This record gives sequence, structure tokens and C-alpha cells, in this order.
Amino acid sequence: MRPITPLGILAEKLDRLLSLAQDINIDRSFLTELESATALAKGLEPYVESCTTADSEPLQELVNRTRSEDWQAHFSQGETTKPLIPEMLSGQVEGQFLKMLLYALKAKRVLEIGMFTGYSALAMAEALPEDGVVITCEIDPFAAQFAQSSFSRSMHGKKIDVRVAPALQTLEQLAAEKQTFDFIFIDADKGGYKDYYSLILDRGLLAPGGMIAVDNSLYEGQAYLPEEQRGENGRAIAAFNQMVKEDDRVVQVLVPLRDGVTLIRRV
Repeated sequence: MRPITPLGILAEKLDRLLSLAQDINIDRSFLTELESATALAKGLEPYVESCTTADSEPLQELVNRTRSEDWQAHFSQGETTKPLIPEMLSGQVEGQFLKMLLYALKAKRVLEIGMFTGYSALAMAEALPEDGVVITCEIDPFAAQFAQSSFSRSMHGKKIDVRVAPALQTLEQLAAEKQTFDFIFIDADKGGYKDYYSLILDRGLLAPGGMIAVDNSLYEGQAYLPEEQRGENGRAIAAFNQMVKEDDRVVQVLVPLRDGVTLIRRV
């Protein structure tokens, strides 16, 4: 799997530089420093994972199924509406982080925008009480079906309500029904983040005292790299971060966890 977090990308670049440096006549003290920097970068994420509570059996099974699936073939054959990759999984550390937030908030109602194969939805469902619910939005029918098959293998799967439709359409429907949520997790198309965020706040989907968590708010480091080093998604995330930063309705903190998670509360 290719690295997608700023730290993972940095570690890969340092490893490549170290290989190049070892092939040429270079000052030994410089090489020693480069080796130390490479070990520091490469070791952090595996160590964090090793010190974090492991996935439940159903979550680990979901991860294994997702990673072993030939997603490129599904897209080539027209079975998925967009290219999907295993790297889109939230993963163990972020999953446990989300669960900790839900426990702290004593949340019962969760809204997720962007499900993929259901890892974060199932992780959050595991942290909810028996009468809790996760309403999760997914635009791709194949991914939704894949996720449902994993949910059926877990005792917590019954807490998950999958809505297959464009997310804005689902959000509008939920707002019209006057539904509110204790916790909202945004992890979908990056170009849509500004619209999702605005609709959530403008239409009252966030319950009093609730929290929004936004994934990929560093987007491979592109959010803070020079403009010429950003792709389309990097530009979208940088614009979204700036919008939240300037919104006096909220307070927020960008946590450098994996690819960045921004936590947002209404003032």
C-alpha cells in the first residue's frame, strides 16, 4: 500500500534519500544523521499502532476483505462508480480515536458522510449504546453492498443505517426531518467538504454540544505545501481549512493524526 499520510510520505522520501546516499561517497556524519532521521520517521506510525487497542475481529475481517479485493477490476468492469482503493480505510488508530471521542461525548446519534467499505461506521457503532445509531452516506452501490455484508457479521451492525445516494441529497432529507446528531464524521469527496459543512451548520444537523470530525484535513501534506505542489484535492482541502478557520461560529483543532483530523464544535 502506498503511503498517504504526510509522515508516511516523508518516511518514504527519507528512505529513498538514504538509499541514494549509501550509493555515493558521502560524509559519514551526514549519513549517520540521515539514518537517524529515517528511523525516526519510519518508526512512529508502526509504534503508535502497536500501542493502540487492536481492532475487533469483525473490524479486522473487514480490513482484510477490503485489502484483498480487486478494486481496479471492479471499476474497469463498471461495478463501481469511481476508482476505490484500500488506502481509503480509516484504519486502526483513527478508528480507536473516533471511538474515544464517542465515549467522551456519550454520543447516541452519529452521521457519517462517506462510508467506503464501512470500517469507520462499524468502529463507531461498536462505541455506541444498544439504542445508538450510525446513519452513513455512500454514493457507490457496490461499496455499500460490500459494507453491508461485513455489518451482518457483527453484533453491532444492526446500529448502522446505510443511505445510498449523493450525500447532499441525504443531508437535505435529514434536515427536512429535523434530525440532529451528536457526532458527524466527514470523510467523502474532498471537493464537497465545504458544501457538507455549510449544510450541517446552516440546517441544524449538529445537536447542541455535538462535534464534527473531518478526515484528511492535511491531505498528504498538500494542505500546507506551496500552491504549485497541490493537486485538485489538496487545493480543496486547503480552501476548506481556511473557511473553517475564518468561521466565527465554531472553534476547531487540527490534529495531525494520520492524514489529519479536524475536530469542530459550534460556539
